[in-house]
Amino acid sequence: MQPKIKDVAQRAGVSVTTVSRVLNGEKYVKDDLKSKVNKAIEELGYAPSQIARSLVRKKTNLIGVIVPDLTSSFYSTILSSIEEAASSNDYNLLVCNIIEDIDKELKYLTVFQEMRVEGIIIMHEKINEDIRSIIHKLNIPVIFSSVKPMDQEFTSIIIDDYKAAYEATKYLIDLGHEEIGFIGGDMRDITSGQNRYSGYRNALSDNKIKIVYENIRFGDYKVQSGYDQMKDLLSNKQPPTAVFAVSDDMAVGAMNCIRDQNLSVPDDISIIGFDGSQLTELVRPKLTSMEQPIQEMGKVTMAALLKQISHKEAPSEDIILEHKLVVRESCRTRNHKK
Repeated sequence: MQPKIKDVAQRAGVSVTTVSRVLNGEKYVKDDLKSKVNKAIEELGYAPSQIARSLVRKKTNLIGVIVPDLTSSFYSTILSSIEEAASSNDYNLLVCNIIEDIDKELKYLTVFQEMRVEGIIIMHEKINEDIRSIIHKLNIPVIFSSVKPMDQEFTSIIIDDYKAAYEATKYLIDLGHEEIGFIGGDMRDITSGQNRYSGYRNALSDNKIKIVYENIRFGDYKVQSGYDQMKDLLSNKQPPTAVFAVSDDMAVGAMNCIRDQNLSVPDDISIIGFDGSQLTELVRPKLTSMEQPIQEMGKVTMAALLKQISHKEAPSEDIILEHKLVVRESCRTRNHKK
């Protein structure tokens, strides 16, 4: 059996209270008693229960994180940044990959409550009444990272997705493209679904380009989805000369499909992605993308949450970070051949 704190006290010849004070690093313990306790701990191989100590201190240094899909290059990158920022502030993460399953999220939120996390980071925006209710019952700070839910009570760390999508589409227009396809995301999402779709549509309208609905498809942000939607677009009587995909993963899937159809990127079809994930540099040709500051987004998310935890502050206004177009090799002027 694992030795308990009373076993340490008995071996050291001191009270349980004294052992507890030594474990908690309290100053007012005589050096000789501290030495006896540490010797007894070493001899018995005693390991204090972190959960028990957290309950005593009323501080767990735990942050709960809800991620919709860890297979996404975007979410895995931002999570890495959040973990680094948490670790440097002596916090640990409880990461829950819900795979877009709301029931699973409800279960994990209950786990967060049982583990007494000090704050929660959520990376999706499909917040129903059940989730909203349990979050309020927890009564702890909540930050949304990379998304903005309809509920205005929470702080979000985001970019201007509408503006970014508008500029991505305008870039293709400036290259001379008019038949511009669109591979969008889940339209239940305001941030990455509706806002990016609106940016695309309005960029076309403002530049007097007809919106061709046969050139519009919707996927789920993943590589296979991008492949499937691109295959549909290529079956059109007049396929687009350029495609804007609202995630780098879908853009890569689209590029793979184009190649499998014995076509070339960018000679036959230009492709632009969205996010600025590591994939952009790994694929060939390298992917032009509207880049979110993913690393900064993770750090800012953690800093905002820690500020709420330490100062017990009410949620502040959203923090909007800057996006930027990173031009690589996947787009070129319309009809330009080598």
